[in-house]
Amino acid sequence: MTNNQSYGGADHIEALLALADDHLILGHRLSEWCGHAPMLEEDLSLPNMALDLLGQARNLFAHVANLENCGKSEDDLAYLRSDREYKNCLMVERPNGDFAHTMLRQLYFAAFMQPYWQAMEDSTDDTLRALAGKAEKEMSYHIRHAGEWVVRLGDGTEESAHRMVNAVVALHPYTDELFEISAPLQNCIEHGLLPDPTPIRAPWQAMIEDIFSQAYLTIPDVPFPQEGGRHGRHTEDFGHLLSELQYMQRAYPGMAW
Repeated sequence: MTNNQSYGGADHIEALLALADDHLILGHRLSEWCGHAPMLEEDLSLPNMALDLLGQARNLFAHVANLENCGKSEDDLAYLRSDREYKNCLMVERPNGDFAHTMLRQLYFAAFMQPYWQAMEDSTDDTLRALAGKAEKEMSYHIRHAGEWVVRLGDGTEESAHRMVNAVVALHPYTDELFEISAPLQNCIEHGLLPDPTPIRAPWQAMIEDIFSQAYLTIPDVPFPQEGGRHGRHTEDFGHLLSELQYMQRAYPGMAW
């Protein structure tokens, strides 16, 4: 097996940034629930899941900064890029909405990332292999936690079931972008650096169908999937998110604690 840890080509860096952006933006969205969750347990669980995602994002940004070797830090990559430079999928930037939306979004993402991190354990990138084991375990917990809530709400009261159905209709059109293969990602797949997401679609679909069957939910037909995030085309909500995410770094450049 060839060690490509120091490959550091533009495609390697761009594909890693897209992965890091997914985790950064979703982690930020989950952190918005701190102090606002519907019950005390979730006021602790949601920020903890956000910390898992932000920790994974930080490790990926640090790896990119090391590969670029041009004086940028993980903070520079996380906070000092323009909106078009972020390549996260659109689903993770969607507003939290109600609790049903948040739990379904987390299930969709974690059900994809858990097997993706598992496949990453065969990467030719030493750093990614080292990160994958811990990240896979964290995503397994996210699946369990979010999946239990999807079932509880879908098979709950008339009101909770209605909200969960609305969440499925609103969010499912964004799921196809999880499996999109950009040109940089394709190059990384060919180098053995990052996994191909295509084989993950079948187990992801099976997991979602199993949880939906318990929640009395139906996977909708999506004739027009939503996409664009991988190419830097984001929703209006993303601009508002960045204004909060980047405020401290923009207002006080170079600030240190």
